[in-house]
Order: sequence, then structure tokens, then C-alpha cells
Amino acid sequence: MVDFSLKGKIALINGGSRGIGEAIAKGFAQHGATVILSSRKQEGVDAVAKSINDAGGKAVGIACHAAKSDQVDALSSRIKADFGRLDVLVNNAATNPYFGPFIQASEEAYDKTFEVNCKGYFLMAQRAAQMMVEQNGGSIINIASIEGLSPSPMMGIYSMTKAAVIMMTKVMAKELAGAKVRCNCICPGLTETKFAKVLIDTPEIYKHYVDSAPMARHAQPEEIVGAAIYFASDASSYTTGAILTCDGGSSI
Repeated sequence: MVDFSLKGKIALINGGSRGIGEAIAKGFAQHGATVILSSRKQEGVDAVAKSINDAGGKAVGIACHAAKSDQVDALSSRIKADFGRLDVLVNNAATNPYFGPFIQASEEAYDKTFEVNCKGYFLMAQRAAQMMVEQNGGSIINIASIEGLSPSPMMGIYSMTKAAVIMMTKVMAKELAGAKVRCNCICPGLTETKFAKVLIDTPEIYKHYVDSAPMARHAQPEEIVGAAIYFASDASSYTTGAILTCDGGSSI
């Protein structure tokens, strides 16, 4: 039998207070994982943790700014103290403060986007990998985007960061395979979240996306969860360095 169970696994979802991260957290809990939710605001992760616990799952929220090394170190120390191990990391937190032509982008927008989307992923993955190497196994899942494969208009800096996340995944997969730590990447297409609302609500952009997707629609956050469960579970025991698109076929 192929084992998609997450029973007994400790899973950390960075950016788990809403959208795709929230959906993955709830899906993991339904499959038996104990879920740790992190995001910058404590009230956000507390709300999701409460909904998971009220539904019979196990979850705790811990505020953490993923791009601040001292906060990531504190989070890692607490996970070690409270849970003793970390089996799965999902890197999901992202930002896109600038939407417009590349040549008009400010240095501040560039720095902010790379800080959250790349540095935050790097710090979280590095600390998680250190724990996983010590325990001889684990799974790191980076949420990138099809923007990292082919950029859309007005999304240049964001697309650059997501391309970096894809390469980061491949680097980690090669370096960590010997320690039985698997690293994989999910590239969602346009998904109905607060983050993507501006794209869905802009008719010309939405039409461009729908026209390019054979399934002719955008995704719901829950439609990304199955891919994350596969990578987190023992069902993907021989899979590392994979880049899986969940995009309705738009990258074909």
C-alpha cells in the first residue's frame, strides 16, 4: 500500500495563517500530522491553530518573521524543546509589494521581495535541514510559482524570486540527499487567495491567465494540498529535487 499518512510527523508551515499555507496546514492535520504554524502575526496563526484543534487535529501557532535570523533561531529552539524533532517544513510565506514594469521598480520593493521570498525561505530551510540531518531524515517543500518558470507582465521581481526558490530546491536536494532529507518544490498557478486578489480582479490579467490555461480557470487553495501531502509523506520516498506544477496546464 502506498502510504500517504502523516501520522506522527511534526510539520512546520511557514506562512500558514491564510491562503495556500492555511489549506496545507489543515490538510496535513487531517492526515495525522502535528502542525506548527508560523507567520509574522501571532493572532493569525492562533486563529488557524484553533480551527484545526476544534476540528480534532493538533496544531500550535508560533509567530516568526522568516527573514529575521534571530526569530528563526528562536523558533527552531522552541520546536526542539517542545517536539524534539521536525519532519516536514513547508516554505510558503511570500510577498509582492510591487506590481508594474521592471524598469520602474524601486530598490525598496526589490529588497523587500527578495527578503521574504528568498532570504526567508533560505533561513527556514537551513535551520530545518540542520535538525533533519541530525535525525537522519525529513522533507522540505518550497512553494514557488509558475512565475518562476515563465514571467507574466508586471510580475518581474516576484518571478525572479520564485526562479531562485526553484534553484534553491535543486541545490538542497543534491546536498541533502545523503542525509535522507528530501527537498521538492510546488509551482502553483493563479490561486484564489488574498495575495492573488489583485490579479483575479484585474480583467485583462485574469483573461490572459485563463486563456493560457487548458483548464480555463484559476485554482482554489485546497487544490494545492494533495501535492504537498505527497511530498510530505512516505509516498514520495524516492522523490527529491522535483518541480511539480499545479496550474491547470498553463505551463504546458
